Amino acid sequence: MTAELGHFALILAFMVAIVQMIVPMIGSYKGWNNWMDVAVPAALTQFALTTLSFGALVYAFAVSDFSLSLVVANSHSAKPMLYKITGTWGNHEGSLLLWVLILTLFGSMVAMFGRNLPATLKARVLSIQAAIAVSFSPF
Repeated sequence: MTAELGHFALILAFMVAIVQMIVPMIGSYKGWNNWMDVAVPAALTQFALTTLSFGALVYAFAVSDFSLSLVVANSHSAKPMLYKITGTWGNHEGSLLLWVLILTLFGSMVAMFGRNLPATLKARVLSIQAAIAVSFSPF
């Protein structure tokens, strides 16, 4: 159940990233403030959903949930807990998910602490951040 929740959260984060990539960029070119304002809640939502997805993957490794082929291929029930946790990002899929998590963390920090940025710059920065997340999330 946790694995399905994490997968669903990652799919939702991908869809939010698509909206965050398109709507604020169009708003910045047209000068539509309400479209640019979509970037902040989208960035925060994308970070929350990616965190939930990565947390579900860490949990699957920690409890040795062998219903996931990723856990089967990269973990063992006799491993110490430290190696189970670090095994989460010790493979291709987990390391890319960690990378996307760090990317969305910095995007959410721009959204929260970038009040002094011009609205068009902030919208474009968060839109480009979402475009990078869109390109890496399907992996």
